[in-house]
Amino acid sequence: MSNVSIVRCPDYSNVKEAIAEALDLLGGLDKIISRGDLVLLKPNIIAALPPEAAATTHPAVVAAMCEFVLEAGGVPVVGDGAGISRPGATAKALKVTGIEAAALKAGAKVINFETAGYMEVEVPAPLQFPKLYLAKPVLEADVVISLPKLKTHELTYYTGAVKNFFGALPLKMRKEAHLLGERELFGEAVADIYSVIKPHFALMDGVLGMEGNGPSHGTPVNSGLVLAAFDCVALDIVAAGLIGFDPLQVPTTAGALKKGYGDPNPRVLGASPESVRIKFEPSAGGVTTLPPFLTRHMGKFFSIKPRIEQRKCTRCGACYLNCSPQAVEKQEDGSFRINEDRCILCYCCRELCPNDAVEMKKSLLAKFLTLKE
Repeated sequence: MSNVSIVRCPDYSNVKEAIAEALDLLGGLDKIISRGDLVLLKPNIIAALPPEAAATTHPAVVAAMCEFVLEAGGVPVVGDGAGISRPGATAKALKVTGIEAAALKAGAKVINFETAGYMEVEVPAPLQFPKLYLAKPVLEADVVISLPKLKTHELTYYTGAVKNFFGALPLKMRKEAHLLGERELFGEAVADIYSVIKPHFALMDGVLGMEGNGPSHGTPVNSGLVLAAFDCVALDIVAAGLIGFDPLQVPTTAGALKKGYGDPNPRVLGASPESVRIKFEPSAGGVTTLPPFLTRHMGKFFSIKPRIEQRKCTRCGACYLNCSPQAVEKQEDGSFRINEDRCILCYCCRELCPNDAVEMKKSLLAKFLTLKE
């Protein structure tokens, strides 16, 4: 049976103490971390929003977990890929959320998934994706820890420890998952990601949660909780139930259970669920209320593709040498071109080009939807 700890934490001033209690209830991080282990801490950095917006994992939570990893003898690395709509989104989000500064101060290294590169992997018993591109830091870590935010979600109703790893995908695969057009199928796609990464632990920031139109446009709510578990699925089951959702109706949880991951009947330690339960206002649905066929059709017209501007290119090869799917191809004359069929839209070429020679080619729909960015 999986255990999930719940600890009250009214504000972030004493969040480290609350996390320590949540860890102690489960037996501590020594169960999963050995001295010298590279520990990837994956917060939710969906967008460049300040901590008080409650869309991202609070920097105080990230800092505390980095310190606990160090105490256990691990080497903490904090990394994520924001909800990428353009190159540079993650770098900006890391700064605006306060996560980069907090992690560095706590003694951790910070990694931007956009520039770290991706690896193609086989998915065991796939439900939607036989192969996936995933951020290298997640796959190369000895221990992976999920640091989700307690929030509602317009597509999956609730987003937590399992859904958090959607941030390990490049944009092209995120788009393909959304274009499946149905909640159940999207949940299965996230379960495919989870089955490859197999995180070892999860610590949820529920001190300030988000209700309504999450994951980024909802309303902050003082939920006053910290939750932890070695089983991400079990944590999601408990957390979703606490805020008023049927846990087994959450698509990402259903998908993970379908693949055989997680305990559907976890045991709660610490505060009783009845004493801390708080009903969150669900999402109104947003664009996901569109019929699946329309979602798939409209999505095909949204594209932001990198293109090498030959007049600026000095043929240094930075894009060519760092392209994970080898979509940047060297031509006979020494110039470089991007093969759109192979491109996974990670924007690494754009981020690493020293001459700003990689420009973005937007479709008309993309130009309209990103007009304010």
